[in-house]
Amino acid sequence: MDSNPHTLRSIVIVGGGSAGWMAAAALANAVGTAIAITLVESDAIGTIGVGEATIPPIHSFNARLGIAEADFLRATRGSFKLGIEFVGWGTAQSRYFHPFGSYGADFDRVSLHHWWLRERQRGDATSFDDYTMCWALARDNRFGPPVDNPRDVRSTHSYAYHFDAGLYARFLRAYAEARGVRREEGRVTGVGRDGASGLITHVTLDDGRQIAGDFFVDCSGFAALLIERTMQAGFESWAHWLPCDSAVALPCANAGPITPYTRSTAHAAGWQWRIPLQHRQGNGHVYCSAMMDDDAALGVLHAHLDAPATADPRVIHFTAGRRRKAWVGNCVAIGLSSGFLEPLESTSLHLIQSGIERLLLVLPDRRHDPLHAEEFNRATAAEYERIRDFIILHYHAQTRPEPFWRQCAAAPLPDELAYKIRHWVDAARLVSPQDELFKNPSWLAVYLGQGMIPARYDTMADVRAGSVDAATHLRRLREMMRAAAQTFPAHDAVLAQFAPQPAA
Repeated sequence: MDSNPHTLRSIVIVGGGSAGWMAAAALANAVGTAIAITLVESDAIGTIGVGEATIPPIHSFNARLGIAEADFLRATRGSFKLGIEFVGWGTAQSRYFHPFGSYGADFDRVSLHHWWLRERQRGDATSFDDYTMCWALARDNRFGPPVDNPRDVRSTHSYAYHFDAGLYARFLRAYAEARGVRREEGRVTGVGRDGASGLITHVTLDDGRQIAGDFFVDCSGFAALLIERTMQAGFESWAHWLPCDSAVALPCANAGPITPYTRSTAHAAGWQWRIPLQHRQGNGHVYCSAMMDDDAALGVLHAHLDAPATADPRVIHFTAGRRRKAWVGNCVAIGLSSGFLEPLESTSLHLIQSGIERLLLVLPDRRHDPLHAEEFNRATAAEYERIRDFIILHYHAQTRPEPFWRQCAAAPLPDELAYKIRHWVDAARLVSPQDELFKNPSWLAVYLGQGMIPARYDTMADVRAGSVDAATHLRRLREMMRAAAQTFPAHDAVLAQFAPQPAA
């Protein structure tokens, strides 16, 4: 018997898609049948469904649910992702790779990037990309999981996935329903609230049914039916930092080998994503509507497809920002109802995942102590703001000539980001907190990849230069990585092991 008479008896999730079914699966896995979980969704309401690229923490989400990688890849027609290639960021001709893993292996107390900067000043033109195992694999379209030996350079990479978000939601729906989650078909037309406390008591569907609950999870996407329309959480716009407010998405057939990385290509007023799956390639153009209209944006996308389009385009309009409070009363927002950041660094599904994990850490009882919501809101705001800053860095660090990009480069920076950049520009110091999502290798990738080269490096490199042959160490590291990459199979060969289904 439950010793707490206030324990939640029921949770209602409003909205399906990736956010709804990820929440349903994780809650069902965590609480079993001790709390009744109901998900309300309507087949008549479409989902955004363009978030097909992920970052490595997705491993922990699937693992916590006990989902085998092979089953997941088969169900979602997924492929592997070693990082993101950025084309046209920095200058219009530049290219660099943001890896999921470390750069090389430090061979001295002075960090690798300081030795690289020192050798660069002495004439070594080697790209910093050449010191990550991720790029050594990606440029040859090779893939394999890291080996379990920290002394082996083949242990230094990590990976994530590309997959069909709609198929992932379908896969998780089956998982959740098998564990007792009840799905109710219908469109929410009304929300009932307690007159005294203001807490949500039920939602009303278009056929008149009422679905009651103790706690509500808003996964209704941009509509934000509960958190905004009902609980009036408020929205903080970041459009002055991130002016892109539109995207057009268009799939096409795969052309050539399926690359184990996402590609982001900068254009005149935004950027294009390229995401290869087993059965198709996802493409999209994120742009600023003040600088380019929808028709022109679609024209740019069509002109840069690798193969003919296989469906009609979809245009999505949005505002970058977050809810002032992601949790109000007995309602928490997960996914797009909580906020939106453009998918430049593939964080959309991660923000769903991290929101769910925070919820499980502070799951309330029926007394709805506001302290739970306070901590959730604090942590959510911090994560959104630090990811926001990392995305702003991309726009700030480039030197493209177009008006859109000059406007982005000139925009005032958030204080914490400005502080980080000052330290980097001064002497290549990395001052990112250890608990933020994007660690030092990610900041190095953007700083150096987009040409933000400090004039100075750590003076300890000069002090130690007499006892450290950095040039030889760096050369051997490059050679070792190139050789190690050849021991891995082709990415297409790895995917073939999962017996992909024929394209729909």
